[in-house]
This record gives sequence, structure tokens and C-alpha cells, in this order.
Amino acid sequence: MPKRKSFLEKLTGAIEIEKTNHQEIKPETKKKEAKKESAEAERRREEEWLPEQEGQLTVDVYQTEGDIVIKSTIAGVDPQALDIAITNDMVTIKGTRVKDEEVSEESYYYQECYWGPFSRSIILPLDVDADKTAATIKNGILTIRLPKVEKSRTKKIRVKTG
Repeated sequence: MPKRKSFLEKLTGAIEIEKTNHQEIKPETKKKEAKKESAEAERRREEEWLPEQEGQLTVDVYQTEGDIVIKSTIAGVDPQALDIAITNDMVTIKGTRVKDEEVSEESYYYQECYWGPFSRSIILPLDVDADKTAATIKNGILTIRLPKVEKSRTKKIRVKTG
């Protein structure tokens, strides 16, 4: 018959005796092993259930007197791999940042850079002239200049009688 723990043993986490192999196992060791197993199970769940997600670009959007300007850091992206779609009220930027070398997961100390497909859609505060838009890349920064569409002035129409 297994020995029941006293209240003090339960409270302090005293040494337990494992039934199967009769070795003394410290509770701290059991907790560490359980944490390790839990972390591994969580990692496997994430790999199995989370679809590969697209990264989202960070952007600055501001206006000048005649343009709406969008700036984004896209270092490491080939300009030919960028897809920029513009309508009168929205800009969508898509691309892929490709790793230049393969590194195993175990070799990383930190892994904060995003590698893979990314996209960002920006709803514009004003209508723009999509045909006159210009995009440039300098020092890893994408700059898109979208000329504002001048608002039409209100025109009064006289109604004639018949």
C-alpha cells in the first residue's frame, strides 16, 4: 500500500518515491520535466495547427501639399519581387523576403527578422491619381508618392424654363 503524504510533505514538496522504479525523484526535477514536455507539445501544436502567416509591413503614411506619401522598410527584398497595386482609395504592397542562407532552428540565439511573404493594404484618406504614382527604393526604404486628385469645384447650374 503506497504511503500517503502528510500535510507538511504536500505543502513543502518533500521528496516523493516513484512507484514504478523506487527511485527518489525531487519535485523540482518533475516540474522541469513537465515544463519541457509542455513546451515541446506547445511547439508541435503551433507547427501543426497554425498556417504559415504573411508578415505585415510597417508603414509611415503622410501628406505633402500635392501628394500622399507611403514609406516602408523593405531591406533585403528584390525590387522585382514587389507587387504594388493602386486604386483611387487603396494601395496594396506584396512581396517576399528570402533568406540568403539556411540556418537550423537550434543555431539561433534570437530570431526576430521576418522572412517569407508579406503584404500590407493601406486605405488612403483622399483620392489619388493612380496613373501618376511613382515608387522608389533607396537604402532599403520603399517610398511611394501618390499625387492627390484635385477635388472638383462645385458648379452651379441654372434651370431653364421651358
